[in-house]
Amino acid sequence: MRIVILTGAGISAESGLATFRASDGLWENHRIEDIATPDALSRNPALVHEFYNMRRQKAAEARPNPAHLALAELARAQDLTLITQNVDDLHERGGSPSVIHMHGALNSALCAACEYRWPAPDVMQPEDLCPGCGATATRPDIVWFGEIPYHMPQIWQALEEAELFAAIGTSGNVYPAAGFAQHAARNGAECIELNLENSANSRDFSRHIIGPASRTVPEWVGTLIS
Repeated sequence: MRIVILTGAGISAESGLATFRASDGLWENHRIEDIATPDALSRNPALVHEFYNMRRQKAAEARPNPAHLALAELARAQDLTLITQNVDDLHERGGSPSVIHMHGALNSALCAACEYRWPAPDVMQPEDLCPGCGATATRPDIVWFGEIPYHMPQIWQALEEAELFAAIGTSGNVYPAAGFAQHAARNGAECIELNLENSANSRDFSRHIIGPASRTVPEWVGTLIS
């Protein structure tokens, strides 16, 4: 069976990583506009780098939880395409062999001048030079507001071929990911949601499993493998 899974902040929250945006519109006590847009990097590069250095450190200290481990087990047993909106590497450290990071990755650096990529150091600074072209245009390799997510042609193709699509720990508020279930369903896939509560696009799913990912995902994966 061809399975496509999308994971969001909810799967990493149980590993101690903050979800994307709280109800007060702040993210780690910062306005989104101040730390997650290209304009923010232009206005205050020191603040942006400080924020992502902190996130990189927290992600490095976090550990995969049973949900990450279960999806790695599923990848070994089934034809699985794993897509994540998360920028941590908990799926990889949990054993998943292949992960599509549609919103980029904290452990990657990007040159805004030449688009060269390299492994991010623990601490990045505005004055860092690009190893490719030498420009002082280093930024986190993260998809910010106003930018196009990575790997979209590959993702749409996988959704069109899926027999089962599952969204785990996603809010259903951010497009294009919020439209994945509809796209998969149009092509005949069964769509299931695993979340703490119904998402904003819960109507797009034919089945809902409510509860913490560390419990629901291993149980659900067990039914697929058995």
